[in-house]
Amino acid sequence: MLVEDLMTREVEACRPESSLAEAAAVMWRRDCGAVPVVDEGGAVVGMITDRDICMALATRRAYAADVHVGEVMAGGVISCTPEDDVQEALEVMRERQLRRLPVVDSQGRLAGILSVADVVRRARKGGGKRRVKRREALATIKAILRPRGVEDDAHEPELSDPGGDRAPSDSADGEASQPAAHER
Repeated sequence: MLVEDLMTREVEACRPESSLAEAAAVMWRRDCGAVPVVDEGGAVVGMITDRDICMALATRRAYAADVHVGEVMAGGVISCTPEDDVQEALEVMRERQLRRLPVVDSQGRLAGILSVADVVRRARKGGGKRRVKRREALATIKAILRPRGVEDDAHEPELSDPGGDRAPSDSADGEASQPAAHER
């Protein structure tokens, strides 16, 4: 399966000279937690997250309208192309602990975004030609959420998966199981 089969195509971006208030407005409007940052030609030059905005404002004691995206965005963006294999993109997400990858065309211009949510929505038991295996989606989420600097998760108990490739939230009767109170 290719990235283009799963990616979100309608992506709104901001520019380095945009204010944090403008970036936050994009996040509110699009119901997302990250926005690609593009230059005047549409090439991806960074990413900004809701966390970046909160931390910048809290540590600078500044107004969102007074701080530019370019001052706080993450540069050195890791991206993929629409023609990349989804499994390769998932591996990058796992290794780099990224929840989303900008998708760029051959000129580096923004073409979309591949998020963990995009992958999970298409995950199915057993995978298949046009599907992502639930096990792959779960492994990606687990790697992304692993505390930074922790390489070996041998201290963590394995999730029981008596159904082979059944996701932990799937019960035998098809109803989603409720997490224990301490897991909510």
